[in-house]
Amino acid sequence: MKCGLLGQKLEHSYSPAIHRFFGDYSYELYEREPEELKSFLRSGAFDGINVTIPYKKAVIPFLDRLDETARRLGSVNTVIRQADGSLVGYNTDFYGFFEMLRFSRLNVCEKKALVLGTGGASVTVKAVLEDAGAEVICISRSGKSNYQNLHLHADARIIINTTPVGMYPENGASVLDIGQFSNLEGYLDLIYNPARTQMMMDCEKRNIPSFNGLRMLVAQAKQASELFQHKKIEDDRIDAVYRHLRSEMENTILIGMAGCGKSTIGKLLAAKTGKHFVDADAEIEKLAQKTIPEIFADEGEEAFRAYETKILDALGKSSHQVIATGGGCVTQKRNYPLLHQNGTILWIKRNPNLLPSEGRPLSQKTNPVLLYEKRIPMYEAFSDLAVENNGSIADAVSAIQSRLEEF
Repeated sequence: MKCGLLGQKLEHSYSPAIHRFFGDYSYELYEREPEELKSFLRSGAFDGINVTIPYKKAVIPFLDRLDETARRLGSVNTVIRQADGSLVGYNTDFYGFFEMLRFSRLNVCEKKALVLGTGGASVTVKAVLEDAGAEVICISRSGKSNYQNLHLHADARIIINTTPVGMYPENGASVLDIGQFSNLEGYLDLIYNPARTQMMMDCEKRNIPSFNGLRMLVAQAKQASELFQHKKIEDDRIDAVYRHLRSEMENTILIGMAGCGKSTIGKLLAAKTGKHFVDADAEIEKLAQKTIPEIFADEGEEAFRAYETKILDALGKSSHQVIATGGGCVTQKRNYPLLHQNGTILWIKRNPNLLPSEGRPLSQKTNPVLLYEKRIPMYEAFSDLAVENNGSIADAVSAIQSRLEEF
C-alpha cells in the first residue's frame, strides 16, 4: 500500500515518523505546486494520502465525494482511492483536535474562545468548540473581529492558534500579546515544531495551561491510518506514539558549571538515545574561528556572550539533539527561551571543589566555589530537572534517562 502526505513545503514534517507506528505501509512526502494538484490526484500514484496546508480546501474540486465531516467543514486532510479509482475526501483533523481538547482537560462550555486564523484548520477547530458549547470568535487580519480590535475580546477564556505564526523556522514570532487577556484559562497551539511557541512560553510565565499540536497530529494520523488500512486501531496507541515522539524529537539540554561533565555525559547520552550530540562551545569556536580563551582575550566576555546566543538560537530551533552548553549561558536571560522552546533542560550538579579551572577564562578569574554559588539561582531558574554527577559518568547518564522518562 502506498500512502503519503501532500503539501507545498514538507521538509520538516513529522508525519512519516508517526505513520510508522500505525501500520506497515510506505509513506512518502509529495511536494506539489497548486497547478500540479489535479494531475497528481488523478495519476493513481497513491492508495491514500494526507493533505496539509495550503491544500485542504484546494483538493476538493478534484475529488469524487466527501464524507459527512469533510462536507460539513469544507476541508479535507485525508484522501482515499477506492477500488474503482474514485477519490473520497475525509477530515480526520476534527477527531485530532477533539482529542487534543479532551487531553487538555479545558472546559470550554459557555466560554468565549478565540480562534486565531481563518484557514481550513480554523474551520475544524471552530466546529469542535461549538459542539462543546463554546462561544467561538474567529480572529482574522481584516474581518469584523481582527487583531486591531482584540480589546473587544479581552474577556476570552480560551485561545487557539491555527496560524503558522511562530512555526519553525520562524521561531519566536507571536500573533498577539497573551498579556491582554487577564481571564485566560488555557491556550492551544496547533503548531508542534517548536514544542513550545513563544505564546506558549508567555502562557507559562503566567501559569496558564498551554498545549502544542503534537497530540492532534498523532490523533488525526491514527484515524487516517484506520482509513488507509480499513481497520480499527486502539485509542491507547495515541498516547504511546505521542510520548515516544515527544521524547525522540525534543532536545535534551545540559547546563552546569564548566567542568561538571556536560560534554562527556552528553556524548554517552546521545549514543544511548540515538540523538545527535552538539557541543555549543565547539560551535562558538567554529563561528568565531578562535578558541574560547582567545575570544575572551581578543574581544572580551560581551562578544563571547553574543556568539553564544547566536549559536544557541540556531541549536534551539533544531530537534533530536543532546546539547552541551557553556557554563555561563545561564547568565543571559535571553538564552532561556532559545533552549526551552524545543527541549528539556537538565542541570548537571557537581561538587564545586571537584571543578577544574584550567583553560576556562572565568573560572581562572574567580574561585569556582564562589562562581558556583553566584550561579546557583540561575541554574535553578533555567532547569527543568537536576542530576548529580559526583560519581561515575554511567551513573549520571542512567539517572538522567530515568528522570526524563518520569518527566
